[in-house]
Amino acid sequence: MAGGQRARWPGTPLTNAWLLAAAVLLITQGINAQKVQVDEGVEAYPTESVTLRCQFTGGGSTKLTQVSWIWEPVDGQRDNIAVFHPTYGQSFPNLLFKDRVTFLYTNLENPTIRISNLRMADAGRYTCEYATYPTGNEQGTTTLIMLAKPKNSADIVTVQAGTKSVVVAQCVAADSKPAASINWISSVRGNYSTSTTSGPDGTVTVRSEYRLVPTPDDNDKEVTCAVDQRTQERQWTKTLRLSVEYPPFVTISGYDHNWYVGRSNAELVCQVKANPPPTAITWKSASGPLPDSVVVENDRLTIRKVDDAVNTTFICEVKNKHGANSHRINVLVSEKQEQRKPPSTGAVIGGILGTLAVIGLIIGIIFYIRCRRDDGEGPPKHKPPPPVKGSSSTEMLTKPEPPTTSERAPLSPREVYYEPTGREPVTNLDDGSSGALNGGAPPGLDASAQEFKERADGHHGNDFDSSNHGAPAANISRGDSFVSPAMYV
Repeated sequence: MAGGQRARWPGTPLTNAWLLAAAVLLITQGINAQKVQVDEGVEAYPTESVTLRCQFTGGGSTKLTQVSWIWEPVDGQRDNIAVFHPTYGQSFPNLLFKDRVTFLYTNLENPTIRISNLRMADAGRYTCEYATYPTGNEQGTTTLIMLAKPKNSADIVTVQAGTKSVVVAQCVAADSKPAASINWISSVRGNYSTSTTSGPDGTVTVRSEYRLVPTPDDNDKEVTCAVDQRTQERQWTKTLRLSVEYPPFVTISGYDHNWYVGRSNAELVCQVKANPPPTAITWKSASGPLPDSVVVENDRLTIRKVDDAVNTTFICEVKNKHGANSHRINVLVSEKQEQRKPPSTGAVIGGILGTLAVIGLIIGIIFYIRCRRDDGEGPPKHKPPPPVKGSSSTEMLTKPEPPTTSERAPLSPREVYYEPTGREPVTNLDDGSSGALNGGAPPGLDASAQEFKERADGHHGNDFDSSNHGAPAANISRGDSFVSPAMYV
């Protein structure tokens, strides 16, 4: 370094000494770990066998004296279970492993052992330790993990219907390692609780209870216990059917309200819903002993031949260990059989004929409409011209000639001109000598018409100026009339 100074460790001399010792120790352990090769950890099951491998790879000038396998079930406890010496041979000092431990090879370089008939208590650390010269002891440690598959079971708990929550099913995953987990799958409303218990050999037992408030409807419903644990290839499941007990529910069927004198083999059935099944089914009559024509067989009551004695109330009474229940039905016997008449033939025929008539009417209407359409009849497709204002025959005969095209007054945009196509025929009602009397126009009116026309020619359309024309002609008789040369609309 510059100035001839030597490099120094930072800190005090004591600190530097400790750091140097720690570094040497770490290096030594790393070398030792490399010389003895073992598996870091292995897993095994009870009653099976496991192989613990060990091999010395240091070589060189190191001399191997002896190799030992040391078992550590818990921290602080070390027990020799197998020793091999090239001169003195093999030794198995621990009685717990006697006849269960063997060396696979008879040499120091590969002292691999096998442990058979494993127990859960065999779990722990196994150290392969060499006695060497001149380096001293060298070792490697393997952890043996014991696994245990759970012993699974599930059972129902028979309960009685009530109002309190009770246990209706149980599921257990016993003696497993690691602990299992339990779940429930159910279509009924309930809940479950789980508890865990550890065994002396390290195994764990898990118990789960399914609870609900049981009702008769819950009987025979399904619940499924599902167990998961790492040693299982798949989830374990078991489906259970709940057992809820309750007193009987009773109903009677078979009565059709048509029991008449002389009817044979009429039957009533006592229908029962109960858990457990009924211990007794009894038929009774409200009026006393059962009629002589009645035959009882378990839940069935048969009347061989109905008579007036059957006109009574029948009672079915059912019992089981939780109680009794009954149902009754009143039977009314008529003198004659009730006739349920089918529809009369006349009504059926009338309905058919009515339907055919309606169908024929519809077909006729359709045919008529098509014929009208083919004949071309129907509403006009264009608007006809407005009709000409009516007048007397005398007026039509005496009207002057229509003006020519050059004489017509100009029309406004809203005016329409209609030109007659010919003269009206002369009738014997018109007389030239008495034109005024017969409706003809007096001579004096021709001048007025001419003046009206001239004024119209001087204006556009009907836009007349009231200051340019005088009062209308007077002294026209009531019967006089005239027709203007042209009609303006």
